[in-house]
Amino acid sequence: MLEATKINLQGKDFLQISDFTSEEILYMLDVAQELKGLQKQGKPQPYLNGKVLGMIFEKSSTRTRVSFEVGMLQLGGHAIFLSSKDIQLGRGESISDTAKVLSRYVDGIMIRTFGHDSVEELAEHATVPVINGLTDLQHPTQVMADLLTILEHKGKLSGLKLAYIGDGNNNMPHSLLEGAVKVGMDISVASPPGYLPNGAVVENAIKVGKQTGSAVMITNDPLKAVTGADVIVTDVWTSMGQEAETEKRLEAFQGYQVNEDLCKHAKDDFIFLHCLPAHRGEEVSAEIIDGPHSVVFDEAENRLHAQKAILKLLLA
Repeated sequence: MLEATKINLQGKDFLQISDFTSEEILYMLDVAQELKGLQKQGKPQPYLNGKVLGMIFEKSSTRTRVSFEVGMLQLGGHAIFLSSKDIQLGRGESISDTAKVLSRYVDGIMIRTFGHDSVEELAEHATVPVINGLTDLQHPTQVMADLLTILEHKGKLSGLKLAYIGDGNNNMPHSLLEGAVKVGMDISVASPPGYLPNGAVVENAIKVGKQTGSAVMITNDPLKAVTGADVIVTDVWTSMGQEAETEKRLEAFQGYQVNEDLCKHAKDDFIFLHCLPAHRGEEVSAEIIDGPHSVVFDEAENRLHAQKAILKLLLA
């Protein structure tokens, strides 16, 4: 069994990384590493025996659904998949009513949806912990997996430089900005004009970075962003719900592909991350995502371990 919890997160919501202190983020990563070690050793992890997680999906998913379901199973609990097409939320029932009803049945709620305000409203009215599985604004569970992956491959987080190249007004760079500064990493985001990150997220990251010693750079120049980087991250240029903008985005993001020429300016031992699914030949070349610097499948696996830590600490 894990040692007694040093930081009590029981009953809290997990909506965005900025809601947690640096110490809490690092503690969650410690627990994730310990749970991963127990699994690799084949040891039982019965921390959520009898607990049930309700999972609301308004967006399709591979990694989020499978990792949360498997995570609950490995922790001794159960997960219930709730498509918005199959529950009354998809037929006009209010979020507040849905939150109140589900709170009578389950021990926690995970939601993957579009508007971040939907997650906040769900959490406001639920009496059980709510976990943000993805919104258009934030993807905090993915970034916890990213931080875990970087820690495993680099042996540290503080003092590293992370470069994100691509659509800055996206959930991934927003959560990366929040996560990087919390753990003392420098972060640079390079995006074309009109696709820069949310101003409030950037402002808050700069403020936190001044306390933790993290530098924040927002630029239109991908070369400037990747120079000296220990970690390079990208994401698809067209996210779910933006399909009508595909041609416009393909044109706007020319010059922002993560490829061998760009990565020559990073450190020799840089690692490459992508939350997947990836479009080879668009945001990243096959030589990079399938090459020796890529750790994208370690990253995908770590969705399971990072989320198990969150589940254990919030629901146990």
